[in-house]
Amino acid sequence: MDTTELPSIESVPEKNKIREEIKTQYFWYLIVLFTIFLASLVIPAIVFLVYVFFFFLPNFLETSSFLTLFTEFKPMIALISMPLVLIGCYLIRLFFIGLITRGFWYLTEKRSPSKDGIIPRNFPSKTLNYYQIRGFMIKYGKNAFMKGPFPWLNNWYFNFIGASKIGKGTTLEESVTSDKFIEVGRNCYIGVNSALASHVIEGIFGNISYFKVKTGDNFTAAASNVLGPGSEAYDNSYLLPLASTTKHSVIKGNNYYWGMPLRKIFRKKIMNFLRISPNDLEKGESIGSYKDKKLFKKLRAQKLSKQSEAKPKTVLDNGDLRKENINLNNLDEKDLKIDFTTSSAISRVNIKFLVVYLPIFWLSGMLDTVIFHIFTHYVQNWVLMAFFLPAILIFMWFIFIVGCFFFSKLFLILIKLIHKPKEGIFKAEKGDSDFEFWCLRTELKKVVFWLIRNWPLPWMDILAFKWFGITMNLSSTLWDSWCDGEFIKFGRRIIVGQGATVMSSMVVGKYLIIKKTILDDYVVIGGQSIVAPGTIVGKDSVVGALSTTTYDQILEPGWIYFGIPVIQLKKNKYSEERRDILMKRDVDEEKKFEIEHEVNIDEDKKEFA
Repeated sequence: MDTTELPSIESVPEKNKIREEIKTQYFWYLIVLFTIFLASLVIPAIVFLVYVFFFFLPNFLETSSFLTLFTEFKPMIALISMPLVLIGCYLIRLFFIGLITRGFWYLTEKRSPSKDGIIPRNFPSKTLNYYQIRGFMIKYGKNAFMKGPFPWLNNWYFNFIGASKIGKGTTLEESVTSDKFIEVGRNCYIGVNSALASHVIEGIFGNISYFKVKTGDNFTAAASNVLGPGSEAYDNSYLLPLASTTKHSVIKGNNYYWGMPLRKIFRKKIMNFLRISPNDLEKGESIGSYKDKKLFKKLRAQKLSKQSEAKPKTVLDNGDLRKENINLNNLDEKDLKIDFTTSSAISRVNIKFLVVYLPIFWLSGMLDTVIFHIFTHYVQNWVLMAFFLPAILIFMWFIFIVGCFFFSKLFLILIKLIHKPKEGIFKAEKGDSDFEFWCLRTELKKVVFWLIRNWPLPWMDILAFKWFGITMNLSSTLWDSWCDGEFIKFGRRIIVGQGATVMSSMVVGKYLIIKKTILDDYVVIGGQSIVAPGTIVGKDSVVGALSTTTYDQILEPGWIYFGIPVIQLKKNKYSEERRDILMKRDVDEEKKFEIEHEVNIDEDKKEFA
């Protein structure tokens, strides 16, 4: 790639190199969350109770004859209208979620407006506080819309609260990001797990790059794509799967793009990727204005040659895999034939493992039954019951989760007494005790983790991990990421980015590998990255987005790592570098250049930036 010559970036003065831990504002998070959650339930709960007690109860539940339900007008209307009323109440609640979030969003924008710039993380500021509050408050509404029965209302939610601007005809598939400070054109498609990432955290004591991501009309991100902060994609840009940009990239459009970092793809490679034949090109206009007749003839000749040389495929013999001593370095292609790859996809779990859910759910449900009986016994006024119903529902849901915590822990203690978990390489087949008990432990924890991930307080998953034996504290953060439930040690102030995966166990071919994974203090794992079992990430290191470590890899302290697999990129000195210099990248022209930009920080903190 051709690059312009770049001047060196000067370090800030020694007196300004501050490393101060930032305190999470849990108090304000709780106020915002429960206000949105409870206030949005009040009106739909009242509407539903009025309908039930004044129409559904007398006209349906209290009818004396079964035939009356189908022969008289009011009972028939009550029967037909119940699902419609439920849907209507649900839509009313979605509207109030958006309305209340919009109010909070307006207040935060008034006190500290969202704007392009780098936000320092090595000292506290009002700008940083409100950036974090906005990032938290949008999550509940986003999940309610995007993961609910009406996901197409997601665009309305973002536009209504003012978090982003989404054009008409645009589809946003489910993603852990793509929720704020983005501007998407008309008739665009943002595929599954694609991220329009307006923010990137560059270290616990580094920076937050916070710049609006913009796309033109008819932009397509196929799947698992990432557009970094400050990136711009013009009309008719088509990203193939996994194609991703760095920060401040410009895509001029009217072309296909692929790779990391992003680059244009030639028409011949498009044909190979999409498996389009020369005949398809001659008939259609999908690639557009391509008329190289010599290439057509060449491709036809290659196709005929391949057909003549084609031979029947041979089936690999799995061989005898029953070995007493298993050495990972000596495994061959037969041994590593992929069946499944992570502990989140156990394809051989026996139904007997799922039986443990029954007593856990039954005992936890009994606690809720007792609470609801006490509530209805002492609160018999329908007005008070309707008023307190949202709070009781969230309290019962909390008690149910706590019950699942407690009873799952009891079962887990019993299982560990029968068979102690240990690290090693084991045969991934039924009958192997280590594999069988690993499956059982994983399934037992999975139900609790699933409940926690659907609970409005995202940091409660840390309590679940601690409860089940992982070493970590509340200073760490798992933002919509996935983490194994054992043999993992977290240091202080760890950030695991959105969509990332931290593994201590993995099934490769016919073998189960369990190896302790360690993340030392102040480590950042970028979004959509994978940390393999046995990885040790040194203090103050960063694993970049869309990166992957290898089994048993050791990452030295104080470095930034990137790639598949990761390699050392440069020293982690974000807190020491100038924040008013940005590197912009022209994807089509393959050039880089520097621009100056104002640091996004409070006026009274400018001297530290």
